[in-house]
Amino acid sequence: MIGRLTGLVAAKQPPEILIDVAGVGYEVQCSMQSFYALGEIGAKAVLHTHLVVREDAHLLFGFVTKEERALFRQLIKANGVGPKLALAILSNMTVGQFVQAVHHNDMSTLVKLPGVGKKTAERLLVEMRDKLKDFGEQAFVGLAMPELAMAPQEAAMDPKDDALAALIALGYKQSQAETVVKKVAKADMNSEAIIRDALKAML
Repeated sequence: MIGRLTGLVAAKQPPEILIDVAGVGYEVQCSMQSFYALGEIGAKAVLHTHLVVREDAHLLFGFVTKEERALFRQLIKANGVGPKLALAILSNMTVGQFVQAVHHNDMSTLVKLPGVGKKTAERLLVEMRDKLKDFGEQAFVGLAMPELAMAPQEAAMDPKDDALAALIALGYKQSQAETVVKKVAKADMNSEAIIRDALKAML
C-alpha cells in the first residue's frame, strides 16, 4: 500500500497530477480541494494517498490532509459509493462542510452533488452518521483546506477545455459542464480558477 508521496509536481491536469518522486512519476487523482492547494509545477508536494486495486488498473488517489483521506476511505465503504463519486463529493465540499451536512441531516446540499440523487443522499446520511462518530463528533467540523495555490496558466492549453474535462471527470454531464464553464469563465482565468468558480456555481 502506498500511503504517502513526497516529491515535486511534474504536471497538473485537473483532476490528475503527476508527482516526481526520486525520478519515478506517480499519476495521482486528487479532489479539487487538494488539487487547488498544491503548488505550481516544480513545487514540492506531500500527498496522503489511497491505492485502489482493480483487475484492469491500479488507481492512486491523493489528498493534502489526512482528514480528507480518512473521509474518502469512509465514503467508499458506503453502499453505492465508489472512488469516483467519493472524489466528486470531496471536490465540491470540504471535510468540515460534509460533516456538518450529515450532522444537520442536510439532504438538499447533498443532492446538488454530481452523481448523488435522493436515494444516494439518504444512504449517505444514514451510513455516514455512524461512521463519522468514529472520528469524534467535532473532529472535522469547520475544518478548512489550506490556502489555494493557483498554478500559472499554460499558454499551450485552453483553460476552458481543461476545466470542462475536469468537471466531466468529476461526474458532471457534458451539457451541464459546458453551460457553467461558459457562464463563469473569463479571459484572464486559468483552468483551476474556472473549475473553482464552476463548482461554486453548481452548489
